[in-house]
Amino acid sequence: MKLVPDTSVVIDGRITSLINSGEYKGATIIIPEAVVAELEAQANQGREIGFSGLTELQALCKLADEGVITLTFTGVRPSLEQVKLASGGEIDALIRNAAIEHEAQFITSDVVQAEVARAKGLDVVYLKPQLEGFAPLGIDQFFDEHTIAVYLKERVPPMARKGTVREMALSRLRDQPMSDYELRNLSQEILERAKRDPDGFIEIERRGITVVQIGSMRIAIARRPFSDGMEITAVRPIADVTLESFAKAPVIKNRILGEKRGLLVAGPPGAGKTTLAQSIATWLADNGFIVKTMEAPRELQVPDHITQYSGLEGSMQNTADVLMLVRPDFVVFDELRKNEDFCVFADMRLAGIGMVGVVHAIGIHDALQRLSDRVDFGVLPQVINTIIFVDKGEITNVYDLGFTIKVPEGMSSEINLRPVTTLSDYETGELLFEIFKYDSETIVMPVMRPLAAAVPLKPPIIQKEPAESSAWKIIERDIQREIGRYTDGYVDVHMLSDTKAVVFIEDKDVPAAIGKGGKNIAGIVNKVGIGIDIRPRSELEKQPSAPAVEEELQLGGGVKIRMEKKQLAIICPEQAGKIVDVFAGKEYLFTATVNDSGEIHLAKNSSIAQEMIKRYNDGDAIRLRPV
Repeated sequence: MKLVPDTSVVIDGRITSLINSGEYKGATIIIPEAVVAELEAQANQGREIGFSGLTELQALCKLADEGVITLTFTGVRPSLEQVKLASGGEIDALIRNAAIEHEAQFITSDVVQAEVARAKGLDVVYLKPQLEGFAPLGIDQFFDEHTIAVYLKERVPPMARKGTVREMALSRLRDQPMSDYELRNLSQEILERAKRDPDGFIEIERRGITVVQIGSMRIAIARRPFSDGMEITAVRPIADVTLESFAKAPVIKNRILGEKRGLLVAGPPGAGKTTLAQSIATWLADNGFIVKTMEAPRELQVPDHITQYSGLEGSMQNTADVLMLVRPDFVVFDELRKNEDFCVFADMRLAGIGMVGVVHAIGIHDALQRLSDRVDFGVLPQVINTIIFVDKGEITNVYDLGFTIKVPEGMSSEINLRPVTTLSDYETGELLFEIFKYDSETIVMPVMRPLAAAVPLKPPIIQKEPAESSAWKIIERDIQREIGRYTDGYVDVHMLSDTKAVVFIEDKDVPAAIGKGGKNIAGIVNKVGIGIDIRPRSELEKQPSAPAVEEELQLGGGVKIRMEKKQLAIICPEQAGKIVDVFAGKEYLFTATVNDSGEIHLAKNSSIAQEMIKRYNDGDAIRLRPV
């Protein structure tokens, strides 16, 4: 019996399986050089299927040496022009020609190749996808009922993460390191299973990395040059959780069945976001809705009546174009990473499709920042009505997004009236964050809780709880690092609450830290995530009792200054609480924050104060303009 296998059969390993089972024992196996060239090209590109196919050819050579089969190679290597036309079937035609030339039986697991070969009059054996009877994979030996993920790397003992979503621990499975030979055998077996199993997919195939989904298990195979050594990482879910298992399930059901059909599931990696998303998808499908998913790679464990889509030709935008024609009731998008993903999500939601998205974020502030950077904050509440934050497998918070026209928190004058997107706690209704435009920059600002009394110039000593102190120290270091870019002196940070800090720096550096129109401080606030009040160090050194007034001067432009022993105060009660630009004539001098008493305080020996006195002596009119 003469057999000519094509590339698909060599890659999935079934030709050696059939020989070992005795079905093709003693057969003459004819390998076209086009098959060898195709496998070599795949291996040179760092693709795992190329290495798997070459390993299969080596196994056939070994069987030939043992006298089990006769192995021959035939034909010529494809030309460069034929390689360029490979996607059009030029290489496949060379393989079929080998079967015609040798009057051999043609064996393939590629349905298109099989149909073309039959049309050419060949004796074709089509190996259909295997539906059952699979032996356990070699990698299964590293899993037990408590294993979530397995990490295998050459020259390193195998490791596994075990436990539950709420409590996990990393453990060593054995002391003996993994060898390259062992990992190659495992990877070949995984790829062969992915080719045969209807529930197996090769999701990503790039130079040095292959991502495979087999049933509920996602396996990433990395090799040089992408990684510094061969590595296999396998992850699988350990529990099938229904939506009713979550404490706030009734809230989710009521919202997603009503008008608020834009839902975002946020949380840190491994927190259970995907588990919640697939629970929502299954519940919707079981209640009479048409549900589709968009995933790259496909890892949601959902029933067969939920179709799972990947990126069409590598683009989720193309997938969205198809889904717009299919018109499902709901689409679950797992996960939103790239700018294109957020744009596609927003476009589909505004088109009227119910959307459930999944996004990585350590906290709700990080989730809002990722959204506001990619989706215009003005339409954000129309795109996403509800954000569900998940941590350690549980829903910790549910948030509402709204939109209004108001003066953002921390701004006192109606001149600052602007569109604001708000985020509030669903259960308490407490306003937590505001998103708005400030000097062309999108600001995600935590809302400061009102203090029991006005904050004096010298911040009070606040007794902190141990956990609070630790968190505040981290924030203080972040603030010192950011503001330290604008001053050479010490940055003195006083935390007043979780969302408010007062910072004292050298008087001469205050304008630089605030920046033109408050741009610098706005950027720092947006990055750090808390409100910051920058004040000159001279205020920190003041005594609680007000110093005696030495002299009060009336400047041109209706502005008064008060000369004290150590400082100069600009008196402007009508600008209390505002950020103002200070001009002498038409010349800009600096930007400052007017305190609640309607004064701007400057150290008397500072360059700014000396400039103000000089301008007074020159008779220049001093005027203030709100930012």
